[in-house]
Amino acid sequence: MREIDFIVDAGVGKSIENWLLSEGYSIYSVISSNPEISDPEIISLALESNSVIITMDKDFGELVYNRNFVHKGILLLRLEDAVAEEKLASIQNIIPEHIDKLKNKFS
Repeated sequence: MREIDFIVDAGVGKSIENWLLSEGYSIYSVISSNPEISDPEIISLALESNSVIITMDKDFGELVYNRNFVHKGILLLRLEDAVAEEKLASIQNIIPEHIDKLKNKFS
C-alpha cells in the first residue's frame, strides 16, 4: 500500500480533511471510505500505509497503552465541545509546527 500522511477518523470533521488536502497531504478518510472499520483495523491500515491517525476516540489510548498495539503515530484531539472552526484552528497550529514529532508517537 502506498504511503498516506494521515488517516482521519470519523468524528474529526470534513473541514480538517479539506484543509489537509489543500495543504498537499494525502489522507484516508474513515467516514468517506469505510465508516464501519474498527479501531484495530484503522491501526493496521495506518501501519501498512505508514500513516499518522488523527482521532477524537479515546479508545485508541486503550489499544496502544493497555493492549500494546504498535502504531505509526496517533494524534488524539481532546476537543469534544469544540466547533469545527476550533478543531480546524488546532490542527492548523499543530501540523505545521509539529508534524515531525507526530510519527511513531501517541500525542
